[in-house]
Formats: sequence, C-alpha cells, structure tokens
Amino acid sequence: MIEATLTAALADGTVRTEQWRLITNLLDPVKYPATELVDLYHRRWQAETAFFSIKATMLDGRVLRSRSIDGLDQEVYALLTAYQALIRAGDDALTGRPDIPMERISFTVLLAAATDTVTASHGIFPSTLVDLVGTIDRAALGDLLSAHRRQRVKARTRKNPTSKYGPNAGQHPHKAQNYTVRTTVAFFAHGINSRSWP
Repeated sequence: MIEATLTAALADGTVRTEQWRLITNLLDPVKYPATELVDLYHRRWQAETAFFSIKATMLDGRVLRSRSIDGLDQEVYALLTAYQALIRAGDDALTGRPDIPMERISFTVLLAAATDTVTASHGIFPSTLVDLVGTIDRAALGDLLSAHRRQRVKARTRKNPTSKYGPNAGQHPHKAQNYTVRTTVAFFAHGINSRSWP
C-alpha cells in the first residue's frame, strides 16, 4: 500500500491537496518506484474510457434488450466484438505512422465513420466496392485528438443518479487551466494508520 500526498496548483492560484492510498501488487520498489506508480495512477481512466465508449457512445444511452441470459451474453459479446473491431481499425490507421500514438485516435470518429459506411450501403454492388478500412482510416487520421492531454486532477465522485450534473457541480473551475502536480510519498516503518472513508 502506498500513501501519498498530491498537491495540484492551478494557474488561477487555487491549490488543492489530497491524500491518496494506492493498493498494488507491484512490490519491487526498485522496478516500480512508489512515486511513479502514484504519478501513473491517472491512467486508470483508460479502462473507464473503454467502458464509457461502449456504454455511452456505442449504446448511446440505450439499455440491452434481451430478457434472457443467453440473449444478454450475445448482446455483450456483439458489443465487445464491435468495440475491438473499431479499435483494430484505429490501430490499422496508424500502420506506418509511428509518430502518432493510439491515444490520439478518437473512438467517436471511428464509430461515426463505420456507421456512415455501413448505413450508406457502400460496397454492396461489385461496381461500387469501397475500401472500408481505408474509409475509416482516413476519417480517424483526419480528426485526431490533441497531442497533449491534461492529467486529471479532480477526484472521482459518485454521481447523483437522478441528475445529469455531478454532486460537486460549481465547485471546480469552469474553464481549463494549466496546473502542476507535486507528489510526496510517505514511507512507514510500522504500517499506516487507518483512515475513515467518506
């Protein structure tokens, strides 16, 4: 368990300090320094982004329709298959482009390009064959995400299920700001003290 204090200093002078505890099974302190693990913790959002891509972007707020376990399994596997196919198309778009990281490919653009290609019925007749991957590739490369993505500094909170606005709406700056993050890791010879959770 790593205990660290993170201090985020925003450009407007706001300073916020939070205490984090990170539980990990990466126990070698030479190979996995505690400070690096804490600094990389924001990458956990990549998994959340994948779930969001399926839940909000692909399903667009709809729920699964099946009323049986087998039907639900089929729907979930179909979603995961489509998701992986789109991610693979994005990766294929970067073939021969080592200068562009995968993080710059927009999943929303991939989905829109694939949907437009399928719903427009391109490639049905032999005289109108279209390179489907090429169409998606061009769309993905034509609308790349920003090269520099800001690290998240806002703590994760539970959203009110009856409101589309978070419970802490209005408590954070409304426009993007530059900021610096300083991490201090605490080392304990005899364990750490318990802490109450909100």
